[in-house]
Amino acid sequence: MHRLLRAIRNRWHRGIDVVKYCSRTPVTLLTLTLAVLAGALAATVANLLVRRARQRSAAEQGGELREILDPVSRQLSQLEQEIGRLERDRAAGQGELRAMVGALGDGVGRLSEETGRLAGALRQPGARGMWGEMQLRNVVELAGMLEYCDFETQATVNTDDGRLRPDMLVRLPGERLVVVDAKVPLDAFLAAADASDEQERAAHLERHARHLRGHIGRLAAKGYQHQFTAAPEFVVLFIPADAIYQAALAQDPSLIEHGTRERVLVATPTTLIGLLWAINHGWRQERAARSAEQIAELARELHGRLARFALPLARVGRQLDAAVGAYNEAVGSFDARVMPQARRFEQSGAASGRELASPAPAELTARRLANAPARDPRPAPSAPGD
Repeated sequence: MHRLLRAIRNRWHRGIDVVKYCSRTPVTLLTLTLAVLAGALAATVANLLVRRARQRSAAEQGGELREILDPVSRQLSQLEQEIGRLERDRAAGQGELRAMVGALGDGVGRLSEETGRLAGALRQPGARGMWGEMQLRNVVELAGMLEYCDFETQATVNTDDGRLRPDMLVRLPGERLVVVDAKVPLDAFLAAADASDEQERAAHLERHARHLRGHIGRLAAKGYQHQFTAAPEFVVLFIPADAIYQAALAQDPSLIEHGTRERVLVATPTTLIGLLWAINHGWRQERAARSAEQIAELARELHGRLARFALPLARVGRQLDAAVGAYNEAVGSFDARVMPQARRFEQSGAASGRELASPAPAELTARRLANAPARDPRPAPSAPGD
């Protein structure tokens, strides 16, 4: 009997280990594992009881059966509760997952609708032009040219062939101009994105490359560099997205050489920012040169004013020396001519009661300027000058 109980206990503990391991597995697999474990445990108990029943009486079997089955019943009840809890958790998790998948599907649907509306709007020439101009202004602001460089949008020039209006004129140092025109070839590019097979996609991309080549030729034919006398020998064709230009370049790598021959520089936001930074650096150098010229001019003016100021300052020193000499001469005359008569008054009793002292002569002289300028032949001005 003890051997039977030990066998059941060993089997049960092994089952508990399996349950602990399966708690880290998906819930459906855990439920199946627990069910198989419970069946195996029940079959083991039944086989052992049948084998033992052949050797014991019915009364002894009843008592031992209760002793054996009571713990098993309690453990099976706990096992059933744990399976129920896991099943409830699984159902709750699946509900949350279904809600998240539904929300994700709704978001993807809304995004697809918005993308469709945006693609439809960009197929209209007016909307494409506005988007290209907006991207052009954003690039200029990002490059910091609003602060360091002047630029004009939609400037107009009249020619024999009609009125031309580039999208932007970037001012360079030295009163030079760079003409920038924005183009947005999107029809074939969007059609290639919607193509259902590679052959159709390749055909649309080839058409997209032809469109860009045509834009280069038409921009070169306008001759902006000849209409603006201060413009360099090239114009800039701005493409508002790198992917648009890269798709055309992948189909026709000769677009770069074609643009060079036509004096048209194709620029995307990345390359245009680099070009504008170079112009920005030129403006900073121009401002530094202007500042240096202004500082030199101010230094020359200050030097002239100091030279003019040194002349009257030296004259003031000389006049101070003359004043000291005149003062000493007056003191000598006072001692020689006035003081003797005053002492006679004292001797005759006509003194005022206050002591009469002779003033001391001045021994100081004005300090001479180092490298003093020559005497100014002009008379001293009546009013202060510079």
